[in-house]
Amino acid sequence: MKGRGMDALRRWWRNGDNLEARRRDDKADGQPHRQRLGQQAETLALRHLERAGLKRLRRNARAGRGEIDLILRDGDTLVFVEVRAREDGALVSAAESLSARKCAKVRETAERLIASQPAWQGLYCRFDVVAVTTRGAHNHIDWLPDAF
Repeated sequence: MKGRGMDALRRWWRNGDNLEARRRDDKADGQPHRQRLGQQAETLALRHLERAGLKRLRRNARAGRGEIDLILRDGDTLVFVEVRAREDGALVSAAESLSARKCAKVRETAERLIASQPAWQGLYCRFDVVAVTTRGAHNHIDWLPDAF
């Protein structure tokens, strides 16, 4: 089984009784739990990378049909960041959830963005992954520079 049905099954299996509470939370603010988790992970990743000295250029940059979560600058290197988020106990870790297909899409989107930004042309490029695992109110961040 693939897609949304499998995701729902994994959530049910992992969270059991907690699924009903999440449905109530989703209805309360109108935003799905998964979307909130992703936005929070992007914010945590951005703060983490800025503390490490990288400079923010864009967040949720779109080109064509693709999107890149974060674009930062590390000296003379343009850094494209894919943020992955999972809750503790998920069947697949945040870092393991990145597929070859997603990597290819991020690269394609980066090429389009670079083509549209003359100032970025000629810079070195790097593709990083920031994997965020949530454990209740605590988060664990793994930064994987030059991941793909």
